[in-house]
Amino acid sequence: MKLLVRVVEARGLLAVHVNGTSDPFVKLQLGKRRAKTAVVKKNLAPVWDEEFSFLVGDVTEELAVSVLNEDKYFSNDHLGRVKVPLSQVMDTDGLSLGTAWYQLQPKSSKSKRKCRGEICLRISLSTRTHMSEELHPLPRPTSDGVSSSSDRSIGTKRGALSTTNSYIDLSAVASLDRGSQSSFERSADSFVDQPPRSSVEQAATEPGTSAETDAVANTSSMVEVLSRYFFRKPADAAVPAVVSDAESVVDQSPESKVCSEERESPENRAPPESSLDELLKIMESKDQGAEMPAKLSNGVLVDESYVTAPAGLNTLLFSPNSDFWPAVAELQGTSGFQIESWKIDSNDGCLRRTLSYIKAASKLVKACKATEEQKYLKAAGNSFAVLSIVSTPDVPCGNCFKIEILYCITPGPQLSSEEQTAHLTVSWRINFVQSTMIKGMIENGAKQGMSEGYAQFSEVLSQKFKVAELDDANANKAKILASLHTQKEPSWRLIVRFLGNFTFIVSVIVGIYIITHLHLSKPKAMNGLEYFGIDLPDSIGEVVVCAVLILQGQNIMKVMKRFLNAWKQRGSDHGVKAHGDGWILTVALIEGSGIIAGGSSGLFDLYAVFTCNAKRKTSSIKFHTSEPKWNEIFEFDAMDDPPSRMDVAIHDSNRSDGDPIGHAEVNFLKSSLSDLTDIWVPLDGKCDPASNPKLHLRIFLNNSRGTEVVMNYLSKMGKEVGKKINLRSAQTNSAFRKLFNLPPEEFLIDDFTCHLKRKMPLQGRLFFSPRIIGFYSNIFGHKTKFFFLWEDVDDIQVIPPTLSIGSPSLMVILKKDRGSEAKHGAKGTDNNGRLKFHFQSFVSFGDAQRIIMGIWKMRSPGPEQKGEIIEESELKELPAEESGSLFSHEDVKMSEIFSSVLSVDVESLMEMFSGGQLEHKVMQKTGCMDYSSTEWELVNRNIYQRQINYKFDKALSRSGGEASTTQQKYALVNQDGWAIEEVMTLQGVLLGDYFSLQLKYHMANVPAKPNTCSVQVLLGIAWLKSTKQQKKVTKNIMSNTSNRLKELFSEVEKDLTSRNGAS
Repeated sequence: MKLLVRVVEARGLLAVHVNGTSDPFVKLQLGKRRAKTAVVKKNLAPVWDEEFSFLVGDVTEELAVSVLNEDKYFSNDHLGRVKVPLSQVMDTDGLSLGTAWYQLQPKSSKSKRKCRGEICLRISLSTRTHMSEELHPLPRPTSDGVSSSSDRSIGTKRGALSTTNSYIDLSAVASLDRGSQSSFERSADSFVDQPPRSSVEQAATEPGTSAETDAVANTSSMVEVLSRYFFRKPADAAVPAVVSDAESVVDQSPESKVCSEERESPENRAPPESSLDELLKIMESKDQGAEMPAKLSNGVLVDESYVTAPAGLNTLLFSPNSDFWPAVAELQGTSGFQIESWKIDSNDGCLRRTLSYIKAASKLVKACKATEEQKYLKAAGNSFAVLSIVSTPDVPCGNCFKIEILYCITPGPQLSSEEQTAHLTVSWRINFVQSTMIKGMIENGAKQGMSEGYAQFSEVLSQKFKVAELDDANANKAKILASLHTQKEPSWRLIVRFLGNFTFIVSVIVGIYIITHLHLSKPKAMNGLEYFGIDLPDSIGEVVVCAVLILQGQNIMKVMKRFLNAWKQRGSDHGVKAHGDGWILTVALIEGSGIIAGGSSGLFDLYAVFTCNAKRKTSSIKFHTSEPKWNEIFEFDAMDDPPSRMDVAIHDSNRSDGDPIGHAEVNFLKSSLSDLTDIWVPLDGKCDPASNPKLHLRIFLNNSRGTEVVMNYLSKMGKEVGKKINLRSAQTNSAFRKLFNLPPEEFLIDDFTCHLKRKMPLQGRLFFSPRIIGFYSNIFGHKTKFFFLWEDVDDIQVIPPTLSIGSPSLMVILKKDRGSEAKHGAKGTDNNGRLKFHFQSFVSFGDAQRIIMGIWKMRSPGPEQKGEIIEESELKELPAEESGSLFSHEDVKMSEIFSSVLSVDVESLMEMFSGGQLEHKVMQKTGCMDYSSTEWELVNRNIYQRQINYKFDKALSRSGGEASTTQQKYALVNQDGWAIEEVMTLQGVLLGDYFSLQLKYHMANVPAKPNTCSVQVLLGIAWLKSTKQQKKVTKNIMSNTSNRLKELFSEVEKDLTSRNGAS
């Protein structure tokens, strides 16, 4: 449907030039389609008499007609405009407004000159689509014989229009209901599906006038159809078929009948409602044995195998009723997703369909519409190939390129469970149809967008089907391990290995000979200096024989010692099964190669030690070899958290110092589990590097708890932290893993905005996951990124606020020689050579502290794993002095704000600081909401420490806010009582970052009065920044804190006395 507009003339236009004239022209716009007339020089009543046509895409649009004055040097002057809605044209009976004068309106309603002249227009709607015009290429008569440039271009076109274009044009009619639109599209499809006319058909239609009459009749029938649809009027008669008499005449020829029969044959034309399987069978019947297309040049986006049949994977990806693409669209933020049905192309016999959607806006490109045309290149048996061409004309230079994506589905690897697998390969390339200067920028942007999009594609697909590689490795685990035949060395072979040498045999023979000699010889008389019991050699020969026997005896003793040591250590942890549920690590030690001493030709008695999460597994000893063959299997007991690394050490059983001669590390965060199933690990240490020492390992890591392991971990973590931790979205976890190149089993727990303190503070985000702490910053394109393992953390310290930083900060200290890859983010090293990472300026320090301390405690090994009785990891406050005082500001003046004598003893009063029910009850009554506290932990010989967090009630603080408190308690030296020091920082309170509060509670029993104690509370304010409101703030804090303490201790005394009275 087209809108026809004839711009006839104008009158009474405004004079812009000094000479009282204007150079007017008319600019027309319908939606995004524009046109303009010629310029009439120096005229206030110009005559244009030009006609324009616009393709109607939306009946709710309006035609904007603007009259402008041409200005060659500056912007054109606006003379007036008029807007005509299309609905006004469609409300008329003949779909035409006729020739009429329209009053020109000013551009702004504030304009003083309201009278701007009139313009004469003739506006009408034509229901003859460009499709029918091209099928009937006859010149369209006009009233005055003048046609616009658009009409002239249409009149010169020849040939049939494609089905896709006709569908798009007809689907632009937005006011059709679903049933009417589908029936109208079917009639249009039947009209378009006719093949191009032969020379006989053209000869029949061009000369005669009957063809023109038929064309007019067909046009009128189409007008009746559209009129009935638009105005919802009942049809007086059935809609006539859109077939001309000329075509019916041609159909009488035998040649035409043959063509018609072939066209209507079921083999060549599939029913419109055919399923994908039926269409694929039709396509497969015509397959000529073509090979699978090669991968596209720009790279592979997906290369995975899934546990499903190839036909099942093909149905999920390309069936019209599949919910896969809508799920991907939801994850990617895509909207307006529409999928057409598959249709067989009559030209090449391949299946085609079109997808359209609106891509979500990115940082550089706004939301835009994308059209994706999919075509089956191959469908034979269990092999499928689909080529998708994506067009995004609305993006910058979008008309210059198209994205081509190739999906190839083939049978996957065979599993031991005999389940079918399908291998999916998705490759892509960018096809530039026009040259552009920003080709490199487009390629880089497309590469990044495709990688991110198909990472989400793979994530959704893995939720539908299991990935075969990981399952295949675990499924074949038993088969692989069963192929390892471990041969335990029998005792007699060990005896022969150590005692079957020439030296030992000769020594045994000499020993037997000497014993026989002693038995046969007779005692001699004592000669020389011999005394009773002392028999000295009587000749030089006897002296030499004695020396040889002594040396030989020493050698025999060494051999016997090595033999007994080998006999004692000949066992190993091979074959010991794992216990429990969780992450189970299985290591198969196959063999070693090139393990010789550096600078010597000596051989070692080798055995291997594997350490993971503080658990050890030891292999058997292989004697006097540089190429040991073990074939031993070790299983670590189930772990709650996935392991981060495994240390491998090779020892020599003859070395007394216990130092390894070679060591290696297996990092599970840097290696995929499929790569670990068969690897050679190079060894570092005292081995000769020229011999390339290495170990052959097979490592398997699987989770016996299934998908519940993540939720169980978060639940356990929530109990440790004191608040519920929700699982992040799949998109967030995917972006987190991609940012730090982490394996699929890693997930994000929480992240916080903070500053990394080095020479200059660097703003970024701190990420926490079960195995790593990561930091990322991007300041004007300068990226800083690093992460280190929780296993490498040796200590975490809380640094109190300072004058420059108004809130506490965290100091993370790694173990010695750990975290070298994150060294560029460290503030420095301490005296022991440990890296220190300083994080400060947290938005919510309390939440960040609870999360990081909770994860660190969960990752810390238990007492039984450490081999000694150690309490849980201790939270250490960084003291300002060696005295251990919590107060870091000595110059703060402490003033007494509360003093009282309570009728309870100190032991009962300390229940207020125990973190129990009484403390929570009293603090909530005094306006402290969401109160949480940690357990008291020993930080020094007699000093205990804990952390407290709570929010202020509106009655306590008008603006709300949050308090983070650190308390230390210790027993008084010369009195029966306790002292508690407290440092409080405020967030979300007016001027809260300008100061910190220091309180000291002094509680002691009164000797003269039983069940009585005295309480004294001192308060000091450490000002971190100067302000004019310092005196006012100090006065308010003193008053409010004093009243709050009176209420607090009064409630405690009342509760304790009532309890004691009841008992």
